[in-house]
Amino acid sequence: MKSFFTLFSIAIIFSSFTSRVGIDDVIAAMKTGNATQVAKFFDTNIEISINDKSNSYSKSQGELVLKDFFATNLVKSFDVIHKGENAGSQYCIGTLVTKGGTFRATIFMKQKGGQQVLQELRFENR
Repeated sequence: MKSFFTLFSIAIIFSSFTSRVGIDDVIAAMKTGNATQVAKFFDTNIEISINDKSNSYSKSQGELVLKDFFATNLVKSFDVIHKGENAGSQYCIGTLVTKGGTFRATIFMKQKGGQQVLQELRFENR
């Protein structure tokens, strides 16, 4: 019985670690403005909103849109305001400071096939 609780505890610790990996990797890539690293986590389709323009893109199209955004708005910093989890989904709200302005960034990820995938990115000018 004691070994069951030990094994159960290890499984819980491991699962909580792996569920954070996706969002933390996306945050790290956002801090450097690395669209290729962010795109590694895109779902088959990704919704990207930049100010009032919102569209759903394929994984490759979304990467191009994000590369263009980061080329126009060179990243200076990304600070996390809040991040959390709910029912297998992860989200993060942060402030993206670029040479082109300051944006409120929202990242939404969902559990799919045993991994976290990025489903939505929003950038709103402040």
